[in-house]
Amino acid sequence: MTAHPPFRKVLNGVATREQMFQLFSRHKDTPGIDPLSGTPYSGEWFQITASEYHFMLDLLPPLFMRTGMFGMSEFKAGNVTSVFFAIRIRGRERWFHGFCDLTDRQSPDKMRAAIIAHETGASDSMTREEKLEAIWNATHPDFKGIAGEINPHAWPAEHRGKRVVLVNNGGHGTILKLLEELSDDEIDSRMPAIRARRARRGGDNDEDPS
Repeated sequence: MTAHPPFRKVLNGVATREQMFQLFSRHKDTPGIDPLSGTPYSGEWFQITASEYHFMLDLLPPLFMRTGMFGMSEFKAGNVTSVFFAIRIRGRERWFHGFCDLTDRQSPDKMRAAIIAHETGASDSMTREEKLEAIWNATHPDFKGIAGEINPHAWPAEHRGKRVVLVNNGGHGTILKLLEELSDDEIDSRMPAIRARRARRGGDNDEDPS
């Protein structure tokens, strides 16, 4: 059976057209990842505007189309393609883009359900990857960076280019730590503030401070 990565939100707020196209290729320069496989993108999603939804609908004949959803006939790579959603959440129409691996034919419906769960505040539905993305987006630029960007020799070669955040190391002060290696306790300690901010802003108007 094919293993599919969890669905994860990769941008807070609503993407502009420029941001949308940047996110379409966000893994192209990531070290150690083959973007042509499509795998790095599978499961990623973000919010877009109505105009971008209709722009993409008119761009190419859709691979499939049904109420509130259509898929792009031009695949990203492999079996991964863009799926666009129009979803009414709390009485308001909103629009989203996601990359779905169509080897699982239920992937678009699963993604739609995951988006609704996330955007209606079902925080226990957030995966570890979604929490890490939320932490990264909520961290001030002064307290995050890229491993090896300033001093390459400070990090092992296999970690250079990965995202790092500043964490409290107890009596040893603060240190930079790989985002992907945050412990469950370190993640959980950051989530209440992030959820509170999302609640104050209605859950969909967070700006990416980076």
